[in-house]
Amino acid sequence: MKKVRRKDALDYHTAGRPGKIQVVATKPLTSQRDLSLAYSPGVAEPCLAIAEDPSLAHRYTARGNLVAVITNGTAVLGLGNIGPLAAKPVMEGKGVLFKKFADIDVFDLELDASDPDRFVECVAALEPTFGGINLEDIKAPESFYIEEKLRARMKIPVFHDDQHGTAIISGAALINAALLQGKALGELRVVVSGAGASAIACARFFVALGVDHGKILMADSRGVLHDGRDDLTPVKREFAQRTTARKLADALVGADVFLGLSKGGVVTPEMIEPMAPRPIIFALANPDPEIGYDEAKLARPDAIVATGRSDYDNQVNNVLGFPFVFRGALDVRATTISEPMKIAAAQALADLARRDVPQEVSRAYGTEFHFGPSYIIPKPFDPRVLYWVAPAVARAAVESGAATGPFDERAYVEHLRGLLGHSTAVLRKFVRRAATDPRRVVFPEADDPRILEACSILLDEKVARPVLLGSRELIEGVVRSREIDIDLGRCEIVDPATDPALADYATSLYEMRQRKGMGRRAAMKLLRDRNYFGLMMVKHGRADAVVTGLLAPYAETIRPMLQIIGLAPGIRRAAGMYLMLHRQRGILCFGDTTVNLHSDAETLADVAELVADAASTFELEPRVAMLSMSNFGSVRHAEAAKVARAVELLRSRRPDLEVEGELQGNLAVDYALQQRTFPFSRMSGPANVLVFPNLDAGNVAYKLVRELGGVTTVGPVLLGMARAVTVLERDCEVDNIVLMTALTVVEAQELDRRRIAAE
Repeated sequence: MKKVRRKDALDYHTAGRPGKIQVVATKPLTSQRDLSLAYSPGVAEPCLAIAEDPSLAHRYTARGNLVAVITNGTAVLGLGNIGPLAAKPVMEGKGVLFKKFADIDVFDLELDASDPDRFVECVAALEPTFGGINLEDIKAPESFYIEEKLRARMKIPVFHDDQHGTAIISGAALINAALLQGKALGELRVVVSGAGASAIACARFFVALGVDHGKILMADSRGVLHDGRDDLTPVKREFAQRTTARKLADALVGADVFLGLSKGGVVTPEMIEPMAPRPIIFALANPDPEIGYDEAKLARPDAIVATGRSDYDNQVNNVLGFPFVFRGALDVRATTISEPMKIAAAQALADLARRDVPQEVSRAYGTEFHFGPSYIIPKPFDPRVLYWVAPAVARAAVESGAATGPFDERAYVEHLRGLLGHSTAVLRKFVRRAATDPRRVVFPEADDPRILEACSILLDEKVARPVLLGSRELIEGVVRSREIDIDLGRCEIVDPATDPALADYATSLYEMRQRKGMGRRAAMKLLRDRNYFGLMMVKHGRADAVVTGLLAPYAETIRPMLQIIGLAPGIRRAAGMYLMLHRQRGILCFGDTTVNLHSDAETLADVAELVADAASTFELEPRVAMLSMSNFGSVRHAEAAKVARAVELLRSRRPDLEVEGELQGNLAVDYALQQRTFPFSRMSGPANVLVFPNLDAGNVAYKLVRELGGVTTVGPVLLGMARAVTVLERDCEVDNIVLMTALTVVEAQELDRRRIAAE
């Protein structure tokens, strides 16, 4: 992974609303009545109810889903003691991960309290506010003292993630690595590099899993912790052994397991060569491990190796732990996170890694996964982790007596499956799918800084092979002036004005369009337009796709696509689709939003078919609603009749599709209302494909929803074309260019697959 530039990181945090989090109201506040219910006088009722029965706070407030991420900034990531204010971006980031992976709300609290007792007093006083406490980036040994005191005083879960998160994930990895290497946990000789909070917690957790305490050797910066040292803190003394080993290299001789939680480069290949047969090497220092993955595998091919890095197999990542541990604990109102709950989390992760990996996960990462030396723990974006780990934690809370709330495991698993919308994950899978077979994508507007910044990311993530159209001098000038971090040596730069194929392309374009009023001179003139030139590159096989549209109106951009690329075989007309990503409703597909100015019944049926088929590629079972001002003939008007006729046409063409109409918009997405009002409707659920009666309606609708509806829009996606071509919005930002390019690459892959299958 390319090093993150300071400017990029700062820009990310300043874009739009500063920071990474905000508070969003969950109840309406649009009338005087709402105000009276939300605040005085109505708010008195839940207050009185909670005063009478404190357990009702989980029913009437957000406390049951609210976690505090708290630090004093004394040990922040690899930055050290930078203080609480400077630590705030990290704590906000932790909150984002809680929300993303487990739908848990977070307040980040940065306390100016380096004194442990003062810190404890501050946090303990917050118990009425939160359902759980996540301690973060507090230096050892104070972190042990703080957590111990808070756990004793507070009746809600208190969890120092730097200790227990790493312990749980590395514990899961150890369970599976030992199984694969044919070694019993109780027989393992373990060497730990590092003696801070994470190292101590991991060693303790390994013992809880079954490792013999007497077979663990730990080393700090001064060497092995042994019983002859008089400089050890009480916490370190817990792992001081009677041994002749004095250096880390001595301890590794004959060891079965190396666990690194120290700093990069402290272990050499020579140090791991004398380890026992079939060793287990977890080098978890970040960003640079104690020994590199490739180095370790080269020195010991029989080893199972894990690191904290995402660019190698077996990433030990805390995000596999803390969101799901807290999810399970909060949902049974646990008073603590007990040792059995942590063990249950580790065992659940280990068990999940041994299961068959669904195709959707493999496609998301662009490779197949099977339990073995290269896959001992699940991937962070495996959606199964939520409904695998959280129920295990909740069950352990009940069994260990930590739970105070009810628990129906079957119902709970189903609840978790529907908890988080999968729309963003689906789109991320397209990025990963694109990276499995990156294609040559032409960018005609290569002198736009947004395109160059997007291409830098595309190269970094191996999503596409950019072909930049324009003057090399001009493109290099933009890169220099805007300080864009892109290696132009990895891009192909083509200047249409000097390209040897220009004359051939002009002849080809003339032959394609000569009966539509185009002369040779006009063809040559058009080929100096980079959009035309890029499309001819695709037409002649020099590239696979075109992404453009930032610098010209949509109609001007799509016109040469229709002239040169044309429609796919069997397709009567193109259509434009927008994806609307809604947190609760998932993905909704809107069409036609950009292409067909005049829509008769045939056009609407064609559009519906294109959008429904596209929806299937986004892992949706398409439920098509043909929208109108009318419900099933309630309005006698030609426009309503047109939509009804389109429904008939589509059903006759595609009996496999679920389609209903004509329907008003609210009934299409409110399935309960639809069933009450029109029980004869053939819909099996709320519509996820919405086909508008004309371009006016579709275009206005997607823009209004984007501005007012709290959704993320992706598009426009151009459907029905013979090759992969994309028209960007003129105000498109870099992230959306990357995403739209990934979708375009996947479309190019799919078109090639269909072409080969048809031959």
